[in-house]
Amino acid sequence: MARIVLYHNPACSKSRAAKEILEGGEVDFDVVEYLKAPLGEADLRRVLELIDDAPAELVRKDANFRELGLRAGDYTSVDAVVALLLEHPKLMQRPVVVRGERAVIARPSEKVEELL
Repeated sequence: MARIVLYHNPACSKSRAAKEILEGGEVDFDVVEYLKAPLGEADLRRVLELIDDAPAELVRKDANFRELGLRAGDYTSVDAVVALLLEHPKLMQRPVVVRGERAVIARPSEKVEELL
C-alpha cells in the first residue's frame, strides 16, 4: 500500500483533526508542513491531477486572498492555481492528503478516511 503524505498546517484545526484521524488509523504517514517546505511546481501539479475537485478548490479564498486583491474567477485553471500557490503557499487549502494515485482536500477532516 502506498505511503500517505499529509500536507499539514499545525495552526489549522481541520489539519490537526485529519492528522489525528491518520494517527488513529494506525497507518504510516509523512507530514509535510507546507508553509515551512512549500510545494514546488511538480508537486502542485501532481496534487491537482490527483484530487477529484476543480483546481480552484485548492485555493483558500480567505481574508488573506481578499487582502491581496485577488479575484476567485482568475484562479480556475491548473496553470493559474499553480502560479498563485508558488507565490503564496499560505493560500493552499488544507489539509491535503495524498496516497498513491489519489488525493483529497480533507475538508471536512473525515474525508481523509476515503484514503484509508
